[in-house]
Amino acid sequence: MGRSRGGLTTKIHMVCDTLGRPLRFILTAGQRHDNLAAKALLDGFKTEAVLADKAYDNNDLRQFIADSEAKAVIPSTRSRKVPIPHDADAYKDRNRIERCFNKLKHFRRFATRYDRRTTYFLAFIHLAAVMLWLR
Repeated sequence: MGRSRGGLTTKIHMVCDTLGRPLRFILTAGQRHDNLAAKALLDGFKTEAVLADKAYDNNDLRQFIADSEAKAVIPSTRSRKVPIPHDADAYKDRNRIERCFNKLKHFRRFATRYDRRTTYFLAFIHLAAVMLWLR
């Protein structure tokens, strides 16, 4: 979204389960590409399928998902010369992570990012995630 008073924005990368509950977070700088954090997020999880949006479409990540014996449900970017088909019905379930982010945004401190330090902000994200699990 550009610059703010405090500098560049922050991206929150998250993994959630099939019920839309948060499992793991990584914070990156706003200008970094999304799929740089994807392997670190997925490392150690045993899954049947990985659902992600077009920002995570690259061959390296698809190979990482295939090596972990999971199915990649990622639509191809427009710039890909040969589009890779994906399961459109399974992709409809990707909205669960969007709903999880929406639940986290109900916490004002999360939505407005009052915390200036990354460690404090990440600590509150974990606290908000625990509160979502307790609901």
